[in-house]
Amino acid sequence: MADDHAADLPAIAWLKRRWGRLRPGPAPAGQPPSPPQPRVAVVTDSSAALPEEWTAEFEHAGCFASVVLPVMAGDEIFTDGDDADTALSIALAAGRPVRTSRPAPGQFERVYRGFEQAGFDGIVSLHLSGKLSGTADAARVAAERVGLPVDVVDSRTAGMALGFAVRAAVRAAAEGADAATVRAAALRGLTGAEVFFYVPSLEQLRRGGRIGAAASLVGTVLAIKPILCVRDGLIVPLERIRTAARAVPRLRELAVQAARGRRTPALAVHYFGNRGEAERFAADVAGDLGLPTDDVALSPMPAVLAAHTGLGVLAVIVAEAG
Repeated sequence: MADDHAADLPAIAWLKRRWGRLRPGPAPAGQPPSPPQPRVAVVTDSSAALPEEWTAEFEHAGCFASVVLPVMAGDEIFTDGDDADTALSIALAAGRPVRTSRPAPGQFERVYRGFEQAGFDGIVSLHLSGKLSGTADAARVAAERVGLPVDVVDSRTAGMALGFAVRAAVRAAAEGADAATVRAAALRGLTGAEVFFYVPSLEQLRRGGRIGAAASLVGTVLAIKPILCVRDGLIVPLERIRTAARAVPRLRELAVQAARGRRTPALAVHYFGNRGEAERFAADVAGDLGLPTDDVALSPMPAVLAAHTGLGVLAVIVAEAG
């Protein structure tokens, strides 16, 4: 136990320094008061697939942390990052068994204690669908071990459908909102968010047991290339497409149709091992909607999700901008 607390000290010290810089002194006479400072922290996990520039922005706000979810190939344990993506790509290409597991509650406890020591009033912790992972359960166990309130939210989704909600929550927290307001901002971000994706093969989903209702497609005509989606926290089949050449254009049509049904759409595209294809896809979707290409966020599928989707996945998320 003593070793665990020693390991926590660097994170706690970092948070104290960050919190100290964020706490303003008294405003000089005649000066407007300083903007509100964060009272609530936002925690998520790496399944949110946040683009690097977003993560940097959130960390600058001083009220955000993300817990990396591990992936295992044989005896090796991978975390997110370029090295992990390369190692996972090699493992997938070689057909090596790849699996994920429920994260240890201690991973979340260390982060929660860091914010507690830094003086925050509470935490809103947003996580990958509980029907796909035990991540939210691990966070709940950790929440019971700390002395400040932690509101654990099962997003019932994944990828940037979760990431957009995290962004809404962090922005609310950075403006000094209380926990109830931060949670409400996150839930608004989750409402109506849609995830559509195409995988060249269902094999990884079958091996990982994450295929849900799409299991009925395994063993059918090999030429079928299904479009999948996330509904009620599960991966389910949406449409059966006969060829890969038709699957990607159909994915684009679904994304554009969903975006046009929103007042201010927010879009993201994920990939793994096929960045060039994803860039072209994002540009095509943006062009169809008359948007700048930069308005479609582009980020690799995080390792914890890519371990199940496999190489060549192409996913598009459509949500309502906050």
